[in-house]
Order: sequence, then C-alpha cells, then structure tokens
Amino acid sequence: MKVALIGASGNGGSRLQAELSRRGHQVTAIARNPDTIAKLPGVEAKKGDVFDKPGLVQLLKGHDAVISAVHFTASDPKLLIETVKAAGVKRYFVVGGAGSLEVLPGRQLLDSPDFPSGYRAEAVAQRDALEVYRSEGSGLDWTYISPASEVEPGKRTGRFRTGGNQLLVDERGHSRISYEDYAAALVDELDTPTHIGRRMTVAY
Repeated sequence: MKVALIGASGNGGSRLQAELSRRGHQVTAIARNPDTIAKLPGVEAKKGDVFDKPGLVQLLKGHDAVISAVHFTASDPKLLIETVKAAGVKRYFVVGGAGSLEVLPGRQLLDSPDFPSGYRAEAVAQRDALEVYRSEGSGLDWTYISPASEVEPGKRTGRFRTGGNQLLVDERGHSRISYEDYAAALVDELDTPTHIGRRMTVAY
C-alpha cells in the first residue's frame, strides 16, 4: 500500500514509519526538515508543511492512505481534512491523544485534577480536533487513534488491547503503551480496517 505519513520525524511518526517499512508498505515520509527522517526500505523523504495546502495536496495525491502524526497545537484539523479530500485520498488516520478518553461516564481524562498542566493545551486541541473529525469527516474513511495515558519508547510486542472511547487500564490500574506497539496497532487498522469513521484506543 502507498502511504503518506505527515510528521514522520516525531516520536510517533518515526515509529509508524518503521512499522510501515517493516510490513512492506511504500511510504512518503513528510516533515518540515526531511533530513531528520530515518532512511528505511520503501521510505521516500519529502519536505512539506501542514499549512501549505497546495503543496501538501501535491504530495498526497496518488496515495492509498494518509496518516497525520503532527501536534494539534501546530496544525488545523479542518485544513487537513480539506487537504486530504482535495488530494483524492479516501483513507485517513489521525495520531490522537488520550486526554479525551472517558475515565468515568461523562468525565474525560483531561478533566482529572492531576492531569499534567504542561500537556493540557495539546490535550484540549486533540479533543477539539476529534469533534471536528466527527462532524466534518464525511467523505473520508477516517480513524482517530488514542493511545494509553502513558506512551513511552519501548519494545514492539504485538500484544495489546484495543477499545473505543474509554481509557483502558491494566489490572493495576495503569494505562500504558509503547510507541512501537501503538504504531503496530495503527498499521493493523490500516491493513484490516475495523474502526472506520470513529475513534479507537490501544493499551496493554
């Protein structure tokens, strides 16, 4: 499959690039500084900007799927939706956040009193973007993928659970996932779609 990955040099993007390459997908890895993109089989690095709609449309044309792994405070979900549609790509993935996952009925993780203040602005932007996809994503086969509340570099085990809008925790009450297994879960969804037009989450 031919996949365009926007934000390929970040923590999530670099693991996604590695997972896509590992499975034999052809990847156009897009970043503002393509020199920071790892050289892997099947990966072609390209310079791109999420606010340059005409330029990004040209980069995305001809792909089977697009993955956005950019910061929400440094992008515009409406503009990205318009750009992907203009490029004629149907399948669209969003590397989302955990803040809008429910910890209790009607209560989101970012509403918890101990939610880190340094992550709040990004978490609010992630939550708002999810509502944009839900209201304006018609015409796209979109999937918004939220990780566990704790995401760290680690091993790719291929063993994890997936869910919907509720935060997943283990038997000790922890919510964790490695970047590597998050990437594996997203590419699983790319290869075998089960969450089109909705949010999914992944955790151990």
